[in-house]
Amino acid sequence: MTTAALQTVLTVPQRFRGPEGVANGGWIAGTMAEALNGGRSAVEVTLHAPTPLETELRLEHVANTVSLSRGDDLLVEAIPVAEDLKGPGFVPFNDAARAEAGFAGLKAHPFAECFACGLREPGDGLRIFPGPVAGSDLVAAGWRVPFTVAGEDGVPASIIGAVLDCITGWAHFGPGESALLGRLAVQIHRRVHPGGRYSVVARPTGRDGRKMFGESAIYEADGTLVAAARATWIAPR
Repeated sequence: MTTAALQTVLTVPQRFRGPEGVANGGWIAGTMAEALNGGRSAVEVTLHAPTPLETELRLEHVANTVSLSRGDDLLVEAIPVAEDLKGPGFVPFNDAARAEAGFAGLKAHPFAECFACGLREPGDGLRIFPGPVAGSDLVAAGWRVPFTVAGEDGVPASIIGAVLDCITGWAHFGPGESALLGRLAVQIHRRVHPGGRYSVVARPTGRDGRKMFGESAIYEADGTLVAAARATWIAPR
């Protein structure tokens, strides 16, 4: 018996760019998690190739897999994983906001137009500027959720994925340094409300050659876990 495939067309708007000319990896990961199961349980998203902007792409759901392709080229694949993602630990909002002053990207930013961590206008980009938290291996930022990222059902999984993405890279990067997201596992535990204030926290969890690993989370003001992720980044040769 053959399982029927559900196909739709996805076009990534220019607004949700990461590196020049391609989509933000976290936005793509959140979109794939939403397509698979709404992100309610952990979804692991592997980025096989950069996702182009303003291009019609094929989003296909077959059994427990969602894939994104351009013609015959597989770009992204998402599968469920039996994990309960917890995140690196809570940092109070005021402390997270103060940490932003140490954001390495303020000195030199390789992707200044990135939707998640770029230096774009408030309301256009997310402006997640993680800086080091004193006395720990954590980086953190305060997220003031703009109403411009909310849909009819609140803040979508694509935005949550973008928030959780870049901060895991900045847990490793110094000024001007960069890498590309290779894999992101995402789990959304609670709804994010537009206009709310949340702590976004990450820490590095290891390195293996060109691969860098990290974990991140979004927390409410009282420390309640909202969403969590683990990431694999690949540094340039």
